[in-house]
Amino acid sequence: MQRSSSESILIISEVMLPNQANVAGNIHGGEIMKLMDLAAYAVARRFAHTNVVTARVDELEFHLPIFIGDLVICTAQVAYAGKSSMEVVVTVEVEDLECSDRKKALSAFFTMVSLDKKGKTNLVPELILNTPEEIAAFDEGKKRYEWYKAKRKQN
Repeated sequence: MQRSSSESILIISEVMLPNQANVAGNIHGGEIMKLMDLAAYAVARRFAHTNVVTARVDELEFHLPIFIGDLVICTAQVAYAGKSSMEVVVTVEVEDLECSDRKKALSAFFTMVSLDKKGKTNLVPELILNTPEEIAAFDEGKKRYEWYKAKRKQN
């Protein structure tokens, strides 16, 4: 079983509303994290055609504030696929809709695990790599996977 790069990328966007913000008008970080997790879930589920769960999220570092009225654009892409897990890169951009100024706000790596109907890990398809960028992202994802696996064995 194989999946093409078109099945390994997904974009979700949402206008930020007052109920997502603090009293100063800044959007709560948890709202952005939730949107990122949703994007990672959706692309991993579409890629694996199974239920998936979030197993790990790398560090989230916000580079700029996000305000009420901003358009938040989450791009999620499966960068690495192992036996039952996938690494999904989620990048968040923020666009000011008044001037169409778009900037990168943050990104993170999500490890998503494929599960069967009984909740057991399930094999995921092979990721088809078409470009040098996809190959490099896959290799980097594999290195991170092996590093985390070795770290878990130490604990």
